Amino acid sequence: MGEQLTKSDVEKIKEEIEYRKLVVRKRELEAVKEARAQGDLSENFEYKAAKQDKNRNESRIRYLEKMLKHARIVTDDSKDDEVGINNTVAVYFEEDDETETYRLVTSVRGNSMQGLISIESPMGKAIRGHKAGDRVLVKTNGDEGYYVVIKEIVKTTDDSQDTLRRY
Repeated sequence: MGEQLTKSDVEKIKEEIEYRKLVVRKRELEAVKEARAQGDLSENFEYKAAKQDKNRNESRIRYLEKMLKHARIVTDDSKDDEVGINNTVAVYFEEDDETETYRLVTSVRGNSMQGLISIESPMGKAIRGHKAGDRVLVKTNGDEGYYVVIKEIVKTTDDSQDTLRRY
């Protein structure tokens, strides 16, 4: 089963593939040619580095193309009063007596350090589809977990600043 992607994710991936094929690939090939022209390849650090950069770019292109090929397209639409993709959610952690704010995103954009949690993470799975005021069990290991209360849901549909995660 492939990644769950929104139409916006698919567009971003296609843009990155096109950029890497038309701009980065050309630049990396030029760097390899220049380094090769410097002579002895066995001790040429620039040549080895240029080849690694070229191979890294080609690997990223293959990774993104494979992701698109096997992706499942999901909608980022949700009811006004329930948690959905791209919504900002204030979550109260009962055990810690703290409230934290997250935005629910697809896994390809997930970055917990920036408050972007994946719909495929335990927290994302637990709160998706719930309403403000709901007490939800976030399962961490089998039947074990912790409870959170959804305090507030803000409809945020602008994902233009989100970046695709690296592998």
